[in-house]
Amino acid sequence: MENIVGFFTPILICAIIFALNALLPGRWVTGYVIKPNSAEKMRYHLNGFTVFFILFLIWFLFGYFDIVPFDYLYNHRWYGLAGAFILGIVFTMGVVLPYAPVRKSFLTDLFLGRIENLQLWGGRVDAKMWLYLTGATMLGLNALSFTAHHYILFGDQASTGILISTVLIIYFVLDYLIFEEVHLYTYDLFAERIGFKLGWGCIVFYPYFYSIFLWATVDLPDPQTPVWLLAIYVLIFFVGWILARGANMQKYFFKRNPERVFLGIVPEVITDGNKTLLVNGFWGISRHINYLGEILMATGIILCTGYPTLIWPWLYPLYYVVLLFLRQRDDDKRCSLKYGELWKTYVKKVSYRIIPYIY
Repeated sequence: MENIVGFFTPILICAIIFALNALLPGRWVTGYVIKPNSAEKMRYHLNGFTVFFILFLIWFLFGYFDIVPFDYLYNHRWYGLAGAFILGIVFTMGVVLPYAPVRKSFLTDLFLGRIENLQLWGGRVDAKMWLYLTGATMLGLNALSFTAHHYILFGDQASTGILISTVLIIYFVLDYLIFEEVHLYTYDLFAERIGFKLGWGCIVFYPYFYSIFLWATVDLPDPQTPVWLLAIYVLIFFVGWILARGANMQKYFFKRNPERVFLGIVPEVITDGNKTLLVNGFWGISRHINYLGEILMATGIILCTGYPTLIWPWLYPLYYVVLLFLRQRDDDKRCSLKYGELWKTYVKKVSYRIIPYIY
């Protein structure tokens, strides 16, 4: 019975997140995506930070009053993963099968999706934003539960590096939720459809794979990583955060107000008289400097665990390398079609794809 409950736990949490996202007050924000067959932009109901705070409070109170152990999600991690896996499959089928095919291959439609944007109840729940909120919240809860297990196991001998890595992943989650509106201007929202990749990815892959560095290390003793080395790892994370957050914020402010100065950076653009591209600041360093930032953040997190020779934690930043390098190529093709000769001019001006002076 306990294992059955563990199986249904992520399904219950996802349902709670859905209900809170729909029912709690939130900010109504106009996004970047334009409604199909319309000149009107889509509106979104955002309350991610509040939803996460309530789930965190429930987790803390249940643990504090011994209703559910703090490390419950760790103790039932495999059953929880199985439950999330099934939910991801069911969600994928439910969001793909009712809609008309857009490709010749059913499997491609299943993986990449058919419908671009799906909203319920006048936009109170947007499928894409709910998926990212669900993934971020479950990732945060998993990280807290896994780290609680480590401290229950080792007590005073617990690893400082594990604590720091968990603080950084929670910071990663909260950063997304605080700047939730900025995500409305990113690749996922305007370029991807809702299918297995996005649905199963956010329900299963995001919360369970992103925490793989804790799966692999919380049962291990403190490696006694020197404080100065931990400081370097934290610095790597925050250099990555500056690149990723800075680039996304500069693009966000530019799309909302092309003349706005960001961090002292006066926007410099190229234009063909119709379309305009930002070519300085973060976007003058490389065409996707934010991708480099994401990779550096993941690297800093897994290094803090103190086991750099373990293979499993490295799968987290390696996944980013594969995903973002492939996405960069896809995005370049998309921008080439959209901007034409203007994009060729931008590529000449900003020659590096992701890593300055290297790639």
